[in-house]
Amino acid sequence: MRQRIAVVGAGPGGLAFARVLHRHGHPVTVLERDPGPDARPPGGTLDLHEGLGQLALDKAGLRAEFRASSRPEGQAMRILAPDGTVLRDWRPRPDERAHPEIDRGRLRDLLLGPLDVQWGRGVTRVTPGTPDGAVVHFEDGRQEAFDLVVGADGAWSRVRPAVSPVTPHYTGVTSVETSLDDVDTRHPDLAALIGDGSVAVYGANRSLVAQRNSGGHVKVYAKFRAPLDWHADLDMADAEAVRSALLALFDGWAAPVLDLLRHGAAFVHRPFHVLPVSHTWTHVPGVTLLGDAAHLMPPLGAGANLAMLDGAELAESLATGTGEPDEAVRAFEERMWARAGKWAKITTAGLERLVSPDPAEALAVFDQVQPA
Repeated sequence: MRQRIAVVGAGPGGLAFARVLHRHGHPVTVLERDPGPDARPPGGTLDLHEGLGQLALDKAGLRAEFRASSRPEGQAMRILAPDGTVLRDWRPRPDERAHPEIDRGRLRDLLLGPLDVQWGRGVTRVTPGTPDGAVVHFEDGRQEAFDLVVGADGAWSRVRPAVSPVTPHYTGVTSVETSLDDVDTRHPDLAALIGDGSVAVYGANRSLVAQRNSGGHVKVYAKFRAPLDWHADLDMADAEAVRSALLALFDGWAAPVLDLLRHGAAFVHRPFHVLPVSHTWTHVPGVTLLGDAAHLMPPLGAGANLAMLDGAELAESLATGTGEPDEAVRAFEERMWARAGKWAKITTAGLERLVSPDPAEALAVFDQVQPA
């Protein structure tokens, strides 16, 4: 009899897991708290790395669809000084496919495909080791048992307490996000400033990053070091008040750079939390984690990639393995911990340098990772 498998969370990692199982003809139950796929904005664009997110899409049989939907030109990156001086202006070759961009919404749609997601099923906790298996408890009071429950439910995972008592901690760096629509028509000067990909401006302990999405949509991120409650006296729903606070924080920066904030719409506060760099746990039969639920790290381009590869590898091991499923999960956890630990160290060090008292540190990071 085939295992009853559930994945909690319909983000990139959970959907990659489910899609690979589906490709191998193995049934899987996808549980998602949101009432539907369009219940909230899907977020900004993602760069999928060749050996990580793109490999996961290979395992799901979706590489061709990804190539048709991705934007290789979105890899372009421009670095400015706060006074507007252009310090770096890197543009990819036409054949550059190391990490093309794709909108999160489009990636979600690719992964969803034929999957039957149970929307609006909020999970409160998981109880492993019962005679029926791992029991999933839902917000409506119902329960359902599975042989394996995979927690792909992000930073504040409701599945994680079944295997680990660890919770995320604040890094000291926060981000405030805003956006611009129809930028090429409404703000052509900013469109030129951003180019085909992203523009980043680094100052002392703060930065502004603007990233082009498809359809003329641009996401803008103001990042800075501050206490977690820095906005205690600020109503984040009051866009003009938040705008004024941010303009004061970036006072003295070049006018075209500040226009990224002046023309932004609503503002969203996104403080950066992380799990310990080497987060592991004693294996619990019937429950495991992947993605941010297992290894939350600074958002520097690795998180979604790792989550997708986690999900694809675990699904492939379960679908094609000849041994006990629990042994496949154990082996997966060991591989995931080793890979995630390496990336957690890289991204933790990267955040320290990208939001640093010395802006030259950020430029050095760019020079180390950008192709010649």
